Amino acid sequence: MGSQPSSLARKAAISGSVDDSPDRLAQPVRIGAIHNPRSHRNKKAGPLTVADQAVMTVIPETQGELDDALVRFAREKVDYLAIDGGDGTIRDVLTRGARSFGDNWPDLIILPNGKTNALAVDLGVPAGTTLADAIEAIALGGLQNRITRHPLLLEKADGTGSQHIGFLFGAGAFNAAIETGQMAHRFGAFQSFAIGVTAAAGLAQALFGIGKGGWRQLAPMRIRDDDKGTEVPHSGHVAADLRYFAGFSTLERFPLGMEPFGKNSSGLRYLVIDAPLRKVILRLPALLMGMEGPKLPRLGVHRGKGESFDLELGGKFILDGEAFEPGHYRLRLGPELRFIVP
Repeated sequence: MGSQPSSLARKAAISGSVDDSPDRLAQPVRIGAIHNPRSHRNKKAGPLTVADQAVMTVIPETQGELDDALVRFAREKVDYLAIDGGDGTIRDVLTRGARSFGDNWPDLIILPNGKTNALAVDLGVPAGTTLADAIEAIALGGLQNRITRHPLLLEKADGTGSQHIGFLFGAGAFNAAIETGQMAHRFGAFQSFAIGVTAAAGLAQALFGIGKGGWRQLAPMRIRDDDKGTEVPHSGHVAADLRYFAGFSTLERFPLGMEPFGKNSSGLRYLVIDAPLRKVILRLPALLMGMEGPKLPRLGVHRGKGESFDLELGGKFILDGEAFEPGHYRLRLGPELRFIVP
């Protein structure tokens, strides 16, 4: 980086936005940036460029190159890690970066350029945010715009295999929703519009059997709250080892103002639906907007929260867009992450 502090380092030292200790202020601020050229908006925009020597940009073509970049960033103790892409890119960086950073992550910068950007919506990162915008926010006092979140951490119940990190987990009919959303993407619908297309198609198929897909299928699953030592309640409308839908997330804000996990809720929350009863399907739009009521559990609609869940899943499931094979898993809170929001 040279012997002279970068423009970002000089501004940060003046504002005290990175660290107000004398030793830390004497060091240049370092930013590691991961750019995914295959993300939706990046295909046309090209690589991110910032005229600041404090920024180390990597454009990994393979998972191995991504691993090498994250190992380097951890070794050089970057102050900030920028992720340029969508939710899938964030999932890959967090999952593979956990091997290098552990629980000691640098502050994160999200540049929302994917087909889906749910985390950016949750954090309030404006569409079109650039790395230059984030650098300016840091220089002007970035820590005042810092938001913390715990992601989901998925692992095999027996502790073998790799851990995976994301923010939105779904099983059962969630698979059909993802498939419909991907079809909407192929026809040019993205973000909120894609959600509307998915919801409309899902309701039509679930209510009337229009089209093909898994909108009315049940999936084998058992969901146990590790802290309570009990299963998530079941209404008995179908066999105890079957459910229609299960979703988990630590996101607090969703597109279109949706509140699927309940109003004013935070932490590791779930929405579980036992069966595609007509009364439930007709209420789905209201449920997604946060509808609550004492009759919902009797209809097989359950909400709650915890810190760790034991999942026995007989069908495929999704974590931030990636499909996983059936099996016995544990889903729990991951490390605390700090995000800079310009």
